[in-house]
Amino acid sequence: MRARVEERVASMLYVLSDSSHVRSVSVRLSLPQFLPDIRNAVRALVVNQGSLLMLEKWDDTRGRRFALPGGAQDPGEPLLDALQRECEEEIGTSVEVDDLVFCCDYFKQRGDSPPTRRHVVEFVFSCHVPAGYEPANGYRPDKHQVGVRWVPLTQLADLVLIPEYVAELLASGNIGDPLYAGLHHGR
Repeated sequence: MRARVEERVASMLYVLSDSSHVRSVSVRLSLPQFLPDIRNAVRALVVNQGSLLMLEKWDDTRGRRFALPGGAQDPGEPLLDALQRECEEEIGTSVEVDDLVFCCDYFKQRGDSPPTRRHVVEFVFSCHVPAGYEPANGYRPDKHQVGVRWVPLTQLADLVLIPEYVAELLASGNIGDPLYAGLHHGR
């Protein structure tokens, strides 16, 4: 893939250098190591009585961290169907979806040797769980998911959240009308 990109850029540079409008072209190709696809992801923002429903994750490398329920959209799958599927898999229940709250570009670190990043476009929807829902892992939790719990909004600043932008957006008070939250770089 990278070789094809380099060939295309080289051919474009040749055309540009042959143009009477360009005197010289000196470009050092330095593309980041991105995986070749863009992944759409959906997330459920479930707030109830001052607490946010979060997945608790753990591994020896990154330790304890928290994430919104949700995950990848499968090819041909509508966004809201993906959200329902992911919630059933991870938190063991369907959700009532209200509105799109925000959308953002996110670059997720995928590996260190060689370093790779995946471009993720995340769609976060305001949702409600059924009355009486008790947090529990669903039938197919994420790889490092160890639990599901209600986290008081006042404690979010003390936790490691993935992606990090979640705490920033909730603290900013910019939740309301749908928002393009911009570009965020993740770890």
